[in-house]
Amino acid sequence: MGLHRREFMKQASFGALAAGTLTGVGSLSARAADSAKAAAALPIIDTHQHLWDLSKFQPPWLSGAPEILSKSYVTKDYLEATAGLNVVKAVYMEVDVDPKQQVEEAEHVIALSKSKDHPTVGAVISGRPNSAGFKPYIMRYKDSPYIKGVRQVLHAPSAARGLCLEQQFIASMHLLGELGMSYDLCMRPTELADGAKLAQLCPDTRFVVDHCGNADPKAFMPSSAEEPSHEADQWKRDLATLAKCPNVICKISGIVASTPQGEWKSDILAPAINFCLDEFGADRVVFGGDWPVCLLGASYRRWVDSLNEVISNRSESAQRKLWHDNAEKFYRLV
Repeated sequence: MGLHRREFMKQASFGALAAGTLTGVGSLSARAADSAKAAAALPIIDTHQHLWDLSKFQPPWLSGAPEILSKSYVTKDYLEATAGLNVVKAVYMEVDVDPKQQVEEAEHVIALSKSKDHPTVGAVISGRPNSAGFKPYIMRYKDSPYIKGVRQVLHAPSAARGLCLEQQFIASMHLLGELGMSYDLCMRPTELADGAKLAQLCPDTRFVVDHCGNADPKAFMPSSAEEPSHEADQWKRDLATLAKCPNVICKISGIVASTPQGEWKSDILAPAINFCLDEFGADRVVFGGDWPVCLLGASYRRWVDSLNEVISNRSESAQRKLWHDNAEKFYRLV
């Protein structure tokens, strides 16, 4: 999930989205079709799988969210969304449940990961690193092979700028490093420099930059009727600083949820995606579906097809690393 739940108040018009008629679904070019066929043989590990069963969890942010998100999304729905795309494994990403339900969420996804009936094989769970209670909470899972990392969305209204540089937060990051767990940096695109400072202060902890640094495709368009959430040059500068940190990788995900309303083509995603791929290099990028939040801009298949189009000129080795191999190594899924 990106800019506070992809700035979920992106107006009720998104409620009109429905299966097969999603905003942004348009015909792909011949190159994209050829690329999609060529990539079909490559296995995919989705490092950003959201699931929420409203009979078990009621994430507070869903109140007032676009209609398309205001329902349960469970494994059955995920399998339907990814049908035919060779998604072989998925890493669950926390959905910002009420802190009182964090343990329940963690136990729920551990159970999913143990079951052979689900593609989910591990999880990045919710946590509040700036809390004194974080250590006893995360130590519950120090020996669990299914808990891979932690995330707290840092662009939520409750997360003040600079939160990740507080003393308690930094101490919690060191602890994650000691436990072999990662931390997902999901923050405002104007605050990526704080993420770089945190990574530099915690060189033994692995960090993941979510959603291409929450890049807004509109920032790279010659003109847009909608105001972008950041300036392109500032984002590039700060993302490049993050990329210089060897303990940071980048997740190519989430960007379709910020596409302009109406029809769009894959080439509007290319500037931000290619910058991430070039700065981090082929060995430090992973794919994330960000489903079902991606439905704010495109279906899961459209996102995969569009990314295939953007990366179609890169080597098969680089594509395989992005779609599968890097995630397998980073999350120790072998």
